Amino acid sequence: MKRRLADLYVTLAGLALLLAWDLSGLDLAVMRALADDEQGFAWRQHWLTAQLIHGGGRVAGWLLIGLLAVNVARPLWAGPSRAERWRWLAVTALCLLGVPALKQISHTSCPWDLAEFGGWAAYVSHWQFGVGDGGPGRCFPSGHATAAFAFFSGWFALREYQPRAARRWLVGVLLLGVVYGVGQTLRGAHFPSHSLWTAWLCWACCAALMPPRRPALPQPVLHPTDG
Repeated sequence: MKRRLADLYVTLAGLALLLAWDLSGLDLAVMRALADDEQGFAWRQHWLTAQLIHGGGRVAGWLLIGLLAVNVARPLWAGPSRAERWRWLAVTALCLLGVPALKQISHTSCPWDLAEFGGWAAYVSHWQFGVGDGGPGRCFPSGHATAAFAFFSGWFALREYQPRAARRWLVGVLLLGVVYGVGQTLRGAHFPSHSLWTAWLCWACCAALMPPRRPALPQPVLHPTDG
């Protein structure tokens, strides 16, 4: 129960901070600091952001999901049962598929599609559901960020068995997520909020679907005089 409450508090605190960011209007301010109406986003095709962070991040995500598939058949991390390893893989796959699916039905276009940054669309908040901005849409939340944040599942899978490994896993996921999110923002592919919402959705999904391990019931101790 304490684990569940702690997870709920973290999830709600994250949501509050995220809503505060949306209300602040900082999305546009950040993008305006990174681009101009003549050159657009200078980092859009840079090898560091386009090839290494974007392309390489996608490959890293597939490699990690492959490791989790192997982990089902032969445990790579001691502790979780086979059923828990299956859940670990399934929840991760759900995040990897679910967030991009939401993106496909979004009317929000990417920053580089906005007229202000050399495109043709108008800025429309992603809170204006069903309202098009004149662009291609399908840009919210960030699909690329799931290549990191979908693996929040590892924190929940390992924390009861290997707390130190779980903490390292969590820090690694957060660092990768920041790198992927910043890379996509520099390219003009996503507003910061797009990656932040991906992080929150993946966390909430993992917190809801990967319950804490139930402690085993104590076995009765038999004495020679018993029975």
